[in-house]
Amino acid sequence: MKRHGLLNSHITKVLADLGHTDTIVVADAGLPIPPGVEKIDVSLSEGVPSFLDVISILQEEMVVERATVAEEMERNVPVHTGFHERCKTVDYVSHETLKESLTKAKAVIRTGEVTPYANCILHAGVTF
Repeated sequence: MKRHGLLNSHITKVLADLGHTDTIVVADAGLPIPPGVEKIDVSLSEGVPSFLDVISILQEEMVVERATVAEEMERNVPVHTGFHERCKTVDYVSHETLKESLTKAKAVIRTGEVTPYANCILHAGVTF
């Protein structure tokens, strides 16, 4: 058993296999996940775990070069503000474009978040 850090073995495996510019998605409970994309469901109940909690934990484990979110996230002020406190380099696309990009993701991590547009694509960076 791991002593500390991320304990979810499925997420740990995906992160260990990422290369530069590979992507993973952190999604709210309602985001449709395309067939063929690995879904790692960590939702327990409404709001648990939250989108922002999952982002915070992933940032401790992953080199995030940048993030992509839907322009519509700005309507969800608490999530938008909290996300920008955690991720400084953010690209904006339409919600439809974000959903189309899911097919390229190595995995989608489904949270218990039940507020609109709490979704992002994390682009892997490198340590050097």
